[in-house]
Amino acid sequence: MTDPLQPLVELPGVQDAADKARDALAGVHRHQANRRGWPTTAAEAAVRAARSSAAIEGGSIELPADGNVEDPILAGALRVGQALDGDALRTFVGVWERAPLQALARLHLLAAADMVEDEQQLGRPRNVPGVAERLDLLAQTVLTSKAPAPVIAAIVHGELLSLRPFGTGDGIVARAASRLVAASSGLDPHSLGVPEVFWLRRRQAYLDAAAGFGMGTADGVGGWVIFTCGALEDGAREARSIADAASG
Repeated sequence: MTDPLQPLVELPGVQDAADKARDALAGVHRHQANRRGWPTTAAEAAVRAARSSAAIEGGSIELPADGNVEDPILAGALRVGQALDGDALRTFVGVWERAPLQALARLHLLAAADMVEDEQQLGRPRNVPGVAERLDLLAQTVLTSKAPAPVIAAIVHGELLSLRPFGTGDGIVARAASRLVAASSGLDPHSLGVPEVFWLRRRQAYLDAAAGFGMGTADGVGGWVIFTCGALEDGAREARSIADAASG
């Protein structure tokens, strides 16, 4: 069976961008602070990722001293971050590797718990023609593609942003799913990278690249993959700054 993502890997610049992302993340895992102290740096990465992901969606980045987060977007992003950190990450990766759609439903339940009035909507894709079919295809791609992990992460991320399968919290779910691909594939097994900071700092470019992906053209999809691979590479630099601070 032909790998559906192989044509993307062959687009100009894609393989090189994927290799740079892979090498950068591998390097940060070798950092002295991450050899044994990775749980500490991973926890900091999870918080930075959650705050940035919330801000991309228009949420707050402020963490109240009393821990009572009132902003529903930030609260959801933090719940997702906690679920993708430490021992909880291993559990989530196990679900992702067996049943990606179940993992996505769990992510939505965490992300959107404070955003929907009807709890029955949590974890349930929108009843819109084509949504269920595209999700099924995405899940099969995750389970079968042999493309480089940064490419798979980019496609999962872009497809979820474009499809908006749940109607609420989709951006947070999409970025979290990208982290799950990175962790489950061995690209970023401890989820140390923080590409969300890159996406927030370049929010308009991020939104424009995602829109290009949604057009489905070779230039649009290839541009999105290269852009997100660049974010993974930059996220490794953010991870290195966390590790440097931890070891200092």
